[in-house]
Amino acid sequence: MDVADQQSAPAQLEKSGKARGDGTVGKALDVLDLVAAFGRPVRFAEVLEKSPYPKATLYRLIQTLTNQNMLAHDPDRQSYAPGVRLVRLAHAAWKQASLAPIARPHINQLSLDTGETVHLAQLDAAQVLYVDKRNARTPIEMYSQAGKVGPAYCTGVGKAMMAYLDEPYLSQMLSQQSYHRFTEHTLCDEAALRAELGEIAKRGYAFDREEHEPRIICIAMPILTGKGRVLGALSVTSSTDRTSLSAMESLAPQLQQTAHRIAEEAESWNFPDQR
Repeated sequence: MDVADQQSAPAQLEKSGKARGDGTVGKALDVLDLVAAFGRPVRFAEVLEKSPYPKATLYRLIQTLTNQNMLAHDPDRQSYAPGVRLVRLAHAAWKQASLAPIARPHINQLSLDTGETVHLAQLDAAQVLYVDKRNARTPIEMYSQAGKVGPAYCTGVGKAMMAYLDEPYLSQMLSQQSYHRFTEHTLCDEAALRAELGEIAKRGYAFDREEHEPRIICIAMPILTGKGRVLGALSVTSSTDRTSLSAMESLAPQLQQTAHRIAEEAESWNFPDQR
């Protein structure tokens, strides 16, 4: 697993509560998450090390997933990887339940206009899923990639979405954050984060003030339906080596227009509720 993810898979399962009370289907999905999180073919022993399940249970789940083509087994290397059926389902989900196809032309244009990196994200349980990304004219090395999951409490897109969540969903999300200190600027407790979310709700957009990665800053805008329901968020991201947050704040009107266009098109597609 990527060291930048900070938490082990079992810790994430325990934090989200997915390892409790979801039956066989929930356990199987946990295993798929574990295998996919490695980002490479993985041996059974490696999955077992990260898994909250006993060896016999894990073996049975992996065999079932392999038989259903949700996992692919390489007998020569004795390793497992996401299977073709899972890829097919993921592709269908990307088309039907992701903002990415709708937002693509809009984030393309935003990246061209600003010359900076643009992220499109949605909430995935208590985390942020980057569903699409456009690199800057001069790319910057950073953690985020399309398909990666990141923390919600210390990213611009995560805070932009959380600021517009209703209770008790917000309290549930806040209780599931890890509050790991990535940098000296990271907000590391619920009280500080709640105060920040209140400011974001008043202002209408969020910042990442080097909270997840040193030198990486962004301005982020929620994508909301006409009734204020959170669909996702987009951000323009850069580096303190070449700009400042005050300069990036001037992009707020352009970001807001882009978010509004995406939301309008998403609603016309009857975009599914993310809660």
